[in-house]
Parts: sequence; C-alpha cells; structure tokens
Amino acid sequence: MKQRPLLQPVLIIAILVMAGLVACSTKGLREKTSFNTGWKFSLAGNDNAMSRDFDDSGWRMLDLPHDWSIEGEFSESNPATPGGGALPGGTGWYRKTFRIEPSKKEKLIYIEFDGVYRNSEVWINGNYLGKRPYGYSSFRYELTPYLNYGDQMNVLAVKVDNSQQPNSRWYSGSGIYRNVWLVSTGKIAIDHWGTFITSHEVKKESALLRISVRVRNSSGSTAETKLVTSLYDAGNRKIVSSVSPAIKLSDTVKTMTQELKVTKPNLWSVDNPYLYRVVTEVVSGGRVADRYETLTGIRSFIFDSKQGFFLNGKPLKILGVCNHHDLGTR
Repeated sequence: MKQRPLLQPVLIIAILVMAGLVACSTKGLREKTSFNTGWKFSLAGNDNAMSRDFDDSGWRMLDLPHDWSIEGEFSESNPATPGGGALPGGTGWYRKTFRIEPSKKEKLIYIEFDGVYRNSEVWINGNYLGKRPYGYSSFRYELTPYLNYGDQMNVLAVKVDNSQQPNSRWYSGSGIYRNVWLVSTGKIAIDHWGTFITSHEVKKESALLRISVRVRNSSGSTAETKLVTSLYDAGNRKIVSSVSPAIKLSDTVKTMTQELKVTKPNLWSVDNPYLYRVVTEVVSGGRVADRYETLTGIRSFIFDSKQGFFLNGKPLKILGVCNHHDLGTR
C-alpha cells in the first residue's frame, strides 16, 4: 500500500510517453496551411510578370480573398453591362514570394485554389503549371519539381483574365476571390478529393457506410498498403473502425473500398444536420503514411413520381432559391 502513491506518477509519465509516441508517429503527415497573406497585385499588364526575377516592388500588397472589380466605378458603359454588375473587368496579376523548409524535400507539395474568376494561369519560378478557364471550379497544381528549399526564395505568379465581357448574367467579381492553400503530403497518400462516401441500408437500427478511397503511390517503388478507417460522432467519440486487407501498391493510383456498419445512426435531416467524421489512415510499410478526414451525414432519400421527395422515409417539400456565389466567404 505504501508504494501506491509512487505508481500514480509512473502511470502518468507512461501515458504521456505513449501520447508522445502517437503524436510523433503521425506528426507532419499531411499539412494544409493558409496561403492567403502577403500577395502583390497589379492591374497593369506585363508579359514578363511570370518571371521569378520580375521587379514587383511597385505592386500593391494585399491578402486574399480579393476582388478587384468591386474596387472600380459603376458605369453602364463598362463591358460587363448592368446585367453583369456594371463594374470593370480587365486582367490582373498576383505574385507571392515564399520559402519552403528543407525538411519538406521528401514531401509532395501542392497549391490549391478554391476559386479564381477567371481564365487563370499559374507559374512557379517561371515554370508554367496550367490554365483554368472556368471561374467557379476549385483546382490544384503540384509544385514539387520546381521548388527551391531553405534560404532560396520561390515566386508564384497568377494571371487572371476577366477582360472578355460580358460573360455573366449576375455580378461575378474578378480575381482570386476565394482561399488559397499550400498542401504537403508524403509520397504515399490519399489523392486529391480522394474519398467518396455513400449511405446504404439506412434504418433507425443501423446503416451501412461504403467508403471509396483513391490512394496514390509516387514513391517509385511497390509498397504493401492498407487502410484503417474510423468513424467518430459529433462528440468526437469513436463509433466503429475497419481495417482493409493489405495490397501491393505500385507507382500508380489505386481505389480501395471499405464498409462501416453504424448502430443506431443519428440521421442527417434539414432539422437535424448531424455530421459524422470519417478518419482514414493509409498504413504503408508498418507506419501511418497519410491521414485524411471527411465529414459525412447518414441519410436515405428517394424521388417518387407520384408522391414526391422523401428524406429518411418522410415526405419533404424542396424549396429552391436563386442563390449565387458569395465571393470571399472564408
């Protein structure tokens, strides 16, 4: 009995050590950080603005999201016409200078744009990454092959061309009007937008979740890979988990599937928009290579030609609205 007080600190230390081991084993897998601050902007056209060494010292500093049209003057004579907001369009340039830590040399690094209006073209250190004509799509590019690390700077340049007016029957705005993210992953990771979850056999007593996961191997070698997927409720309690059979994953993208049976699910509805959190871990070579989280609701629905729409077995009137995008909502 005299030794019992000594056991408590030992147990506490053991728990802390184990917690530290878990944290260390998963730290630095997938990182997604805001890339919104510290941009330079100009409406003055320049064919060399994509160059890494271009002098942008006279450009305006700003943070994203940004819409240059709303800063202009309303006029019926603007090419957008009153139907498009009666504000100027034009062509704008954005540039951001940044460093990448040497510790990320073994990572894959991507730039993700939630929305750019429109006809955007992107360069990294003078290397052309691509063009996205449509203004309402999210998209990403891989930066890895062109990056400098440590003290060497990197320059990301984005040209946005909204000069072809009119192109909308409502106000669209111009520029990088939504968030931008810098994402890094390991070389074995879940692909971009790589999880797809559907609800099946939904009843009050139970429901079945089917989870489809695209896993990308860019390591250049074959790796034995499996998925460990866990479902958490809104109170962050683990409900159920599943481990997939291991597969030999070569240098490609492979779709892997799992099923989770949920007992007494809390069904998503208009009055109760309840969401679960699905945590998928990619385990390769005996270690966690990636972790990805997806929010999902469990519900059933049917359309009946005579009786209309049913959500979770109950009739529901669908009330539509004319709701256009709201520009820089974070």
